[in-house]
Amino acid sequence: MFENKEKTSISKLGEFGLIDHLTKEFSTTNSSTELGIGDDAAILQHKDGKQLISTDMFIENIHFDLVYSPLMHIGYKAVVSSISDIYAMNGHAQQLLVSIAISSKYSLEAIEEIYAGIRAACEKYKLDLIGGDTSSSVTGLVISVTAIGSAQDKAITTRSGAKEGDLVCVTGDLGGAYIGLQILEREKQVFLEQKNMQPDLSGKDYVIGRQLRPEARKDVIDSFSEHKIIPTSMIDVSDGLASELFHLCKHSNIGVKIYEDKIPIDQQTYDTALEFNLDPTLCAMNGGDDYELLFTITQKDYDKIKNSQDITVIGYCTAPHESKTLITKSGNSVEIEAQGWQHANANAENPKDNS
Repeated sequence: MFENKEKTSISKLGEFGLIDHLTKEFSTTNSSTELGIGDDAAILQHKDGKQLISTDMFIENIHFDLVYSPLMHIGYKAVVSSISDIYAMNGHAQQLLVSIAISSKYSLEAIEEIYAGIRAACEKYKLDLIGGDTSSSVTGLVISVTAIGSAQDKAITTRSGAKEGDLVCVTGDLGGAYIGLQILEREKQVFLEQKNMQPDLSGKDYVIGRQLRPEARKDVIDSFSEHKIIPTSMIDVSDGLASELFHLCKHSNIGVKIYEDKIPIDQQTYDTALEFNLDPTLCAMNGGDDYELLFTITQKDYDKIKNSQDITVIGYCTAPHESKTLITKSGNSVEIEAQGWQHANANAENPKDNS
């Protein structure tokens, strides 16, 4: 079992290192378990294909802050971030289990608001809420969401299929959610110091929406099916582009070469980052909560995505020994560092290493 003679700080391991450490002694014994821990979702054998299951927890003051997060948005985002893992396997989410622990400070009306957000997400993404649990909490609100989906055998995409020469692609734009968080945290501090001040959110609707009410990329998965595209690997961008690239490289045993000028950054994200004296590229690489899809495709599939307004080719896969490099706008080659993303309120201004 675990033979730690000295106390070890969990922060030294980070989220994924902790998972690896705690589960390294576990093995699967049921033949129906095709893929367990280590990807966006587990894969179970199903008579009509494969069943996908993923679970996430959302904890007050870690994953969300009630000062600026509407309760309805909290419920909605909890669902979106969970089903994003199903889409990251090239599957379709279908059912949810939602468990909630609440403290005495929450009224029935407050919980109804959270479930209104959950219901809105279910309606948009055509999900069935099929169960869950409720409990008391002494510290605040905890929401646990288990997403269940399915995919045909040949369509399932994991993190481990990328090959040298494959193109690296990403959907949408990156860094917006992190910049939205910077604005919300700034206005929170103003509010705490001057209770009569109103937040100044004018002209920042897009980035704030990316933080408070993100969307999962079901539309992209539908497009893959329509155009007969099966990515060679895929992961959702919840912890920052750099961190997700590291996961793909590790599981697929490849290197990558990414071009800074190809990384999609919305103009509002770019301009607001500069207002905060932040490097927009760094925000895209190491911010979080974007819930876009990072994936690889074979070069023969390029023609199928080249005209897409929502998919950007940002680089290509290289041999493992070539490591992970970013070609800057000035043409310099820089080794990518995966700072990763510590959620929201742990440290809003300084994403730290959780790789």
